[in-house]
Amino acid sequence: MSGIIISFIVIAILLFCSALVSASEVAYYSLSPGDKNNLKEENSKRGNLVRKLLEKPQELLATILIANNLINVGIVIISSSLLVKLYPIHNVNETLRFFVEVILITFILLMFGEVIPKIYATKKGYMLTKLMARPLHVLSITPPLSWLKSFLSNGTTFINKYAKRRSIKISSDELEQALALTKEDTTTEEEQKILEGIIKFGNTDVKQIMCSRVEVQAIDISSKYHEVLGLILDAGYSRVPVYRNSFDEVVGIIYIKDLLPHMEKDNHFDWTKLIRKPFFVPENKKIDDLLKDFQTKKMHLAVVVDEYGGSSGIITLEDVLEEIIGDITDEFDEEDVLFEQARENEFVFEGRTSLIDFYKVTGIDGNLFEDKKGDAESLGGFLIENAGRILRNKEVLEVGNVKLEVISSDKRRIKSIKVTVNQGEQV
Repeated sequence: MSGIIISFIVIAILLFCSALVSASEVAYYSLSPGDKNNLKEENSKRGNLVRKLLEKPQELLATILIANNLINVGIVIISSSLLVKLYPIHNVNETLRFFVEVILITFILLMFGEVIPKIYATKKGYMLTKLMARPLHVLSITPPLSWLKSFLSNGTTFINKYAKRRSIKISSDELEQALALTKEDTTTEEEQKILEGIIKFGNTDVKQIMCSRVEVQAIDISSKYHEVLGLILDAGYSRVPVYRNSFDEVVGIIYIKDLLPHMEKDNHFDWTKLIRKPFFVPENKKIDDLLKDFQTKKMHLAVVVDEYGGSSGIITLEDVLEEIIGDITDEFDEEDVLFEQARENEFVFEGRTSLIDFYKVTGIDGNLFEDKKGDAESLGGFLIENAGRILRNKEVLEVGNVKLEVISSDKRRIKSIKVTVNQGEQV
């Protein structure tokens, strides 16, 4: 009888030890940076021991797992022998014995040795780490557990070093869908747009967001100094491209700050000696790579060139950043309205509006437009690309549930377009 009582006591002690070890796993690996900082500031023996254990997380985890499994195996062995003493095999139904030995013992181990302790550890983790610091340290240096710990830890390091990890490739569309599915109620519309901008950032070409050459204000290198000052005042920019003969031959960039010390000079002043070397980028360069170049070269403006070496336009650091955080305006910016909203689903756009801005304003997906755009990057260019000519006034092109009607055009370009997004399924 005394042997049975001792067995029950031993099982209770082992179950308590299993609970402590299981709880310590959660406690140690859920410490916040603030908790770790508190341990450092305390400078106590237990606190320092906790920090020492955390310096080798793989060895700590190996110690916890080995100790926990050994304790659980001990509980199962003693429980089985105790069950044989209480209910001999020939006196008990096999189904009932299976239920007690497997189902009941497993339930007790999981509930009192795993689930409840780990739930408790999430609330009292800081206290538990200090409580279990010394026992875990002793276990980690006591053979044979220390040998098993070293073997398991070294084996994990070997696997991580030499095993080939399967690479998972996720497209930007899949990321965008995942972002939409995981959107929280607390996420604002602005935050959602920033996250979507980050996802699309690496797939956007320079050509898609650049300022077209027809909109660029540049200075002829043969201009007199007072003409240059007048052009700069009218432009209102801090950096202006300088060209020779035509914009296809950009020779440099003039920085307004370089001209400030020479404002009082006469018309004979050689302002061309202040021109800085231009930075050229191809049209198909990704804007995430361009951002890195801007950071490395400490530049804010680049001249975009096409495959023939001609200048297509310019792109600035502000243009790149706006693709993530939205429009950046200051007190010197003029409101550049490229569209008007007549009704809820009816808009009037200028032909030079970029397709990316068109998608943002109308809220359409735009995949169908991307499939059909060819080399076009503006809404007017899209119409010309698909029609094969410059459409005349009142001519219509329909893309999915989007109706595009030309309002104004001439022999050279399409000036304005009325866009109607029908209430059917989105493009």
